Amino acid sequence: MFTLLFWSKKSDSIVTKSSNSFYTNNELTDIGFKSIGSNVLISRKTSIYSAENISIGDNVRIDDFTILSAEGGMIEIHSHIHIAAFCNLMGKGGIIMENFSGLSSRVSLYSATDDFSGNYLIGPIMEKSCINVITGKIMLKKFCQVGTNSSVLPNVSLREGAILGAHSFAKADIEPWEIHLGSPARFHKKRKSKLLNLVPIMEQKWFNTPN
Repeated sequence: MFTLLFWSKKSDSIVTKSSNSFYTNNELTDIGFKSIGSNVLISRKTSIYSAENISIGDNVRIDDFTILSAEGGMIEIHSHIHIAAFCNLMGKGGIIMENFSGLSSRVSLYSATDDFSGNYLIGPIMEKSCINVITGKIMLKKFCQVGTNSSVLPNVSLREGAILGAHSFAKADIEPWEIHLGSPARFHKKRKSKLLNLVPIMEQKWFNTPN
């Protein structure tokens, strides 16, 4: 058994939930997301901050111990998306995940990061005059995937069909249907796009299934 805390400006209070599975539809509504679609499964062990700045589409699953933080920014999670356990979405600079994109376990998307040059102090406990936070939108276009234990920095786009492999670090854009690996990530090889032929199968299933 566990207890989950999340902050919702809609109710201006901290809400406590106790259970051992996913939120019900009514509970998802009560969290106060900017918008939320149908067939959404969010683990009760997820930590959610500034839900009013988070939009979620249809057919989305978010697993245990993921952090969604949109304070001062925004997170848009479109449709047909799986976010695996222990992911970290820091949305101050903006994060957009388009349809059929996804995150493997322990992925971090940093749309805001401290300046590590040595010219500034680091961390939210410091005065604003002593830090330099770099922000920029992260975009995951359709059919992108980020492999386990990988990180993405601000102002980076993974274009349609792009892959960031496991244990990799992206500080620059990845072009469509390319696989990049390493730290920093570099081109590895082209990716096949035959998966596009399978999309109608899933769409037919989802659209024919009652909510």
